Amino acid sequence: MTTALIAEDEPLLRAELRDMLAELWPELEICAQVGDGAAALRALEEFAPTILFLDIQMPGLNGLEIAQQASGRAHVVFVTAFSEHAIAAFEHGALDYVVKPISLARLVKSVARLKERLRSAPADLSRLPQLLEQVAANENRYLKWITVPRGRELRIVTTDEICYLRAQNKYTSVFTADAEYLLTSTLKTLREKLDPRSFWPIHRSFVVNVGAIETVHRSLRGSFEVQLKRRRERLPVSAAHAHLFKTM
Repeated sequence: MTTALIAEDEPLLRAELRDMLAELWPELEICAQVGDGAAALRALEEFAPTILFLDIQMPGLNGLEIAQQASGRAHVVFVTAFSEHAIAAFEHGALDYVVKPISLARLVKSVARLKERLRSAPADLSRLPQLLEQVAANENRYLKWITVPRGRELRIVTTDEICYLRAQNKYTSVFTADAEYLLTSTLKTLREKLDPRSFWPIHRSFVVNVGAIETVHRSLRGSFEVQLKRRRERLPVSAAHAHLFKTM
């Protein structure tokens, strides 16, 4: 029987991952669910799970330290706030990952990969520290500010000031608390340059700064709208991105 340990210090996220796995992989037995590194290490020794779903940042021992303890003994999937672009390095170490907030589509890919990897021995994770250095270096690649036109001048707008971005054909409107700027870049191009932990795509035409959200409204039909702290308009959330808010 294939068994799995979930180690995640956020209870809601831990429950969400458990429920998603139950839907995608009913035959998988979750032998333990824990919220810190010490408990994860004890569960590793007690249950000897086939698969570990490890939050990278946990109280006590972190997920990387647990993974090293499990080297050659279990297949590892990291649950992480690192960006998808940055942690692609993990795939070269026969590891996998899901990014917070968890995407069902990404977890589907992870489950498919795990089923393939079960045919071979778990990876040697001795190079994990070097991989982490590569991940950390790549995390510095995202924009901290952008330049926007204002009359004959250019204004510096930090990414913290941005409330949301909206696609305008081949251009993008950038909205701050009290202004709107039109940039000659597509929304896709800008999104790839922004930290995905802070900027979430909520619709094919909208990317929102998570820190700018005040409330999330749910209609009787189950659809979501986002109300911002410093702007009056509500932003639509498409069905493809509704999973981002279902734990709220």
